[in-house]
Amino acid sequence: TVMSEKVSLSFSGQGVATVEISNPPLNIYDLEMRDGLIEAISAVRDNPDVRALLLRSEGQHFSAGADLTEFGSASSIFEARRIRWDRDPWLPLLAVSVPTVASIKGYAMGSGLEMALLCDVRIAADNTVLGLPETKLGMLPAAGGTQSLTRILGPHAASPLILTGRDIAASEALELGIVTELVDPADLDGASGELAERLALIDPLIAMKLRRCIAAASDLPLSLGLDLERRLSFTG
Repeated sequence: TVMSEKVSLSFSGQGVATVEISNPPLNIYDLEMRDGLIEAISAVRDNPDVRALLLRSEGQHFSAGADLTEFGSASSIFEARRIRWDRDPWLPLLAVSVPTVASIKGYAMGSGLEMALLCDVRIAADNTVLGLPETKLGMLPAAGGTQSLTRILGPHAASPLILTGRDIAASEALELGIVTELVDPADLDGASGELAERLALIDPLIAMKLRRCIAAASDLPLSLGLDLERRLSFTG
């Protein structure tokens, strides 16, 4: 299903919904792509047969981030960002109840990386370059970057990456735990598809409870997290 010229959505018989972005050559996020993503993610949310979501891209790069030329039509960069947040696919992705996989390659920068960071699992081609360069442009990585990367790495490891906005090679991203697996670029689609199919085998109710418990580990004191885990273990 074509959600827009820049976003497509397909469903497999195994319960995997694949959302693919396409805005060559760098797959930058513009209004059309964001609207297409919102529509696609909403369709995934509303389909009871979906058991996992795979986010991937067409071409050589996952995404080099936002289309900064759009900011020029607003009265200020802050007003442009406010308008962008009104059409925000990042929070809808985070709210999806099924496991999510990001398949990244080439450049995964700025809001492109931030989209991937909101997925449960990230698998990357070994040629991937990641980063949150917004700081170098006088902006915050405000599509969730300060929060998502810090939750993944902890403040000690995340702070220098966020503050400097430097590039992160795929090997370093694996070592830090930003991505969970590196593969040859030619094998990325197959490997990420197989991973999504494995996650789709989990009972949807159990998957939802697992994701709630994992998220709570970052938000709640240990005693409350253990209580949540216990309560979810005994509810249908």
